[in-house]
Amino acid sequence: MQIRDLPYSDPGDPDVRSGPRFLIWLGRRQLGGQLRSLAWGLLHHCAIAGLPLAVGLAVQAVIDDSGRDLVTAGVLLVVLGVLIALGDTMLHRTAVTNWITAAARVQQLLARRTAELGSALTRRVAAGEVVAVSTGDVEKIGWFVEALSRFLAAATALVLICVGLVLYLPSLGVLVAVATPVLALAVLPLLPRATRRADLQREKAGKATELASDTVAGLRVLRGIGGEELFLGRYRRASQEVRKAAVRSARMWALISAIQVFLPGVLLISLVWYGATLARDGLIDVGQLVTVYSAATLMLFPLRNVEEIAMAYSFSRPSAQRAVRVLSLRRTTRPPTADTVTPRGDLYDPVTGLMAPQGLFTAVVCGDPDEAGRLAERLGGHADPHSGTRAEADETPEPVPSVLLGGVPLDELPLDSARTAVLVQDKDPVLLSGTLRELLDVPSSGAVSAEEALAAARCGDVLDALAQASVDADGDPMNTRITERGRSLSGGQRQRLALARSLVTDPEALVLDEPTSAVDSHTEARVAAGIEQLRRGRTTVAFASSPLLLDLADRVVLLHGGTVVAAGTHRELMRDEPLYRAVVTRETEDETASPAAPGGLAVIDGLRPAPADEEMARAVEEIEERA
Repeated sequence: MQIRDLPYSDPGDPDVRSGPRFLIWLGRRQLGGQLRSLAWGLLHHCAIAGLPLAVGLAVQAVIDDSGRDLVTAGVLLVVLGVLIALGDTMLHRTAVTNWITAAARVQQLLARRTAELGSALTRRVAAGEVVAVSTGDVEKIGWFVEALSRFLAAATALVLICVGLVLYLPSLGVLVAVATPVLALAVLPLLPRATRRADLQREKAGKATELASDTVAGLRVLRGIGGEELFLGRYRRASQEVRKAAVRSARMWALISAIQVFLPGVLLISLVWYGATLARDGLIDVGQLVTVYSAATLMLFPLRNVEEIAMAYSFSRPSAQRAVRVLSLRRTTRPPTADTVTPRGDLYDPVTGLMAPQGLFTAVVCGDPDEAGRLAERLGGHADPHSGTRAEADETPEPVPSVLLGGVPLDELPLDSARTAVLVQDKDPVLLSGTLRELLDVPSSGAVSAEEALAAARCGDVLDALAQASVDADGDPMNTRITERGRSLSGGQRQRLALARSLVTDPEALVLDEPTSAVDSHTEARVAAGIEQLRRGRTTVAFASSPLLLDLADRVVLLHGGTVVAAGTHRELMRDEPLYRAVVTRETEDETASPAAPGGLAVIDGLRPAPADEEMARAVEEIEERA
């Protein structure tokens, strides 16, 4: 695989049983590149190892006054120089290729998993951790893959050098052969502690990144409440913890580097002292001493790869573990079917009993916003398949039944078909940076134009603001660039643009979680009417508690305690269901117990009179019993 061939047509199915297994799988997927890097590394290191032989031959030729041997040594040095240059160049080229292609493979795997999980990803893995995995961790994983082949080449070269020195001059070669494994393995006892410190540094850095991300995302709110200094102090403390952890980790690696310098120095001193003694006694030639000393000196270069691979592994192992934690997440445990036809029919949740009839506008009222959010995600097939309750703490959770669309489980649909069938708009949708035209250029049925969607979402004021900010001469708002997350817009404007984006897609079933929570009541009524008009004849589910929207719905469902307890029109439920009235009107116990209008009648949202003291007290008691 070459860089020009990226991206991969299929990045593969990774081994996500553990971080080390993932690294092994990644190395096996790039076996060709690893072998090429190994071959060029062997050429490079073996050519370097040949230099002492040529230098020793040249020194001995001068001592013996042999011109032929001197010319031979010169030619050998030239050849070795060319081989060193060629090997080093190609080794660097293939190693960097391995690094980039490995990082690209991991990024593709992460992108594929992110697209599959959607918004459920950040509920199962912290946002800061996702950012850390997709940026710094990818680099460290690629570093280990790249360093692996260079380490294998260096280790092979060390073995060949030691064998060659033993055969060339046993009296000194044995000393070098025995000392080399000691030099390579001397730092192993320190690696576990260094790895733990590196893991701690990564963990604190991930938390600091997450804190910074959350702070930037909520900067406007923080400024509004004067909380910048509070969060700045929190980030300062988090960054100082990262700094201290990094310093502690660096000290350990500095100690490892010092050992890698000190022990080889002891070897060279011992080698020179012992070799000089043998040369003085006439047991070896000066040229042989120079050859062995030069070879031992040049061995320090491949020995550096031992330290590098240890450092690369200690840094990449926690990175690989974090990547595995993301890549091991699955949308469903059920095998998808080959059927790609988008089903049609009623949308039904067997867990709560919620039924959204085909072609109708169904509103869902739920007193618990978290419960409403979980149900919205389940309706779109995003929920964790094992998010059910446990009977006992040590029991395995039972899988949650899949939502049905036209009698077909969403979990059994291919991902593309499921996304086409049901679209869920979050309570806090995200706007990506780009022009308004790019924002609305999303996969859709083509039945709803961008202009119709913007009109239904009542985005006229947004278009006017964008037209004034447009850099085009004609002031076309569709070409105006929207900043990241739409921070240049108000909360209501962002919410309406996100609603327009959802309406453009025109899915078979559209699920909206509080689509008008950030707008005023006047705009809310107009937006609700626009949704009802544009989606007429299409299945729409809206989680809301606003009477303005509920009164436009064809059917309203009351959800309490994770179960549907009532269904009907808004006016019917206001008349017959005290629990529904309490949720929609946001009545407290004290408010419920006292009349709000003369004559013992309380007016609710201007729709109809509610029961007075005695009947309201009975309603409160019923609410408490059912809660």
